[in-house]
Amino acid sequence: MRNRYLDLLRFLAIVRVVVYHVTGWATLTLVFPAMAVMFALAGSLMAASLQRWGPRAVVRRLRRLLPSLWVLAAVFVPAMLLTGLPLSPKVLLWLFPIADPPANGWGAIALSVIWYLRDYLWFVLASPVALWLFRRAPVPTLIAPYALLAAAELGLLPALPVALHQFGLYFGAWLLGFAHQAGMLRRLTNRVLVPVALALAAAGAAWIFTHPGPRGYDLNDNPLGNALWSAAFVLVLLGRGPASAPWVDRSAAFGRVVTVFNRRALTVYLWHMPFVVALTPLVDVVGWSHQDPLGLAIRVVLVFALVAVVTALFGWVEDVAAGRPPELIPGGTRPNPATAPAVAARAADGPAAAHPVAAGGPGGPAAGRAAVPAPRAAREPETVEISAG
Repeated sequence: MRNRYLDLLRFLAIVRVVVYHVTGWATLTLVFPAMAVMFALAGSLMAASLQRWGPRAVVRRLRRLLPSLWVLAAVFVPAMLLTGLPLSPKVLLWLFPIADPPANGWGAIALSVIWYLRDYLWFVLASPVALWLFRRAPVPTLIAPYALLAAAELGLLPALPVALHQFGLYFGAWLLGFAHQAGMLRRLTNRVLVPVALALAAAGAAWIFTHPGPRGYDLNDNPLGNALWSAAFVLVLLGRGPASAPWVDRSAAFGRVVTVFNRRALTVYLWHMPFVVALTPLVDVVGWSHQDPLGLAIRVVLVFALVAVVTALFGWVEDVAAGRPPELIPGGTRPNPATAPAVAARAADGPAAAHPVAAGGPGGPAAGRAAVPAPRAAREPETVEISAG
């Protein structure tokens, strides 16, 4: 069964990412560090996949991750080639972004979020070894990325490669996902979890406020502060969050929205930034500055509306990649395969079969037989969660 609490966290993170990219409000990164939350959720899911499938989980994860990227590349790479991007073998990185794929001037901005897929790919490939180490020495393995990042930020490793720097920044959250999947975070007592979370938050806040970046107190400009502050959030959200959140589905409309965002996370993530960039000229045309709440609200709505259109056009790729039947809008009710044949057989008997007596009601020919249960929604397969910002 799906954990709707994790679905809710993923939904909130995706929405926060889009709103942040439209508004540029640095405060949003502090209020809800979406990047670390998403990496932690991804790490938890990857650990569960490795436990179930072994090393084959890597191939399964890549199979679900890459097709949506290929659709984006099929649209934007030709456009960039026609507007100045040199044709070279590096263009093939758009098929498997183990390093930053090339882009021209406007493409580098509109497709800047691709770095997340690069990191995600690295983490997936490293996960079999990382999980093996984590199971044998959880605490040292968990501390290692943060120690690596601290050494780099304090000047002890000034020439640290980008790949290792990103492992230091975000792989700790991925490993916290391992700890969540293993039940370790939930087993921590409050006497341990609360002081550790407070210490991480205090250290992160102190570093953030004493080392402001070009955008002020934006976590994206402060790797060490980001890692520490975000680790505190993940510890609390996953260590003390509810086991599930069935109340998410008390409102059918809200539950459907949460499901759609989870099933279309890749599509929303990959396509929202080009629309943010495309709508930026509206600031000059109609004067919607970042200090204009109404203008910002309109831009947010427009971005989500445009993303909805693209999601309707290309979102089904995520269903195909996951081995699900394609859907225009995910989350609809489907007949249970176990009961569908019985229901179809009753329907084929004609109108009389629908009568309670003829169909086996009191006194009918099928009296005493067990009633056929009504169809129910099929269980949703696992999803790929992704977001950035």
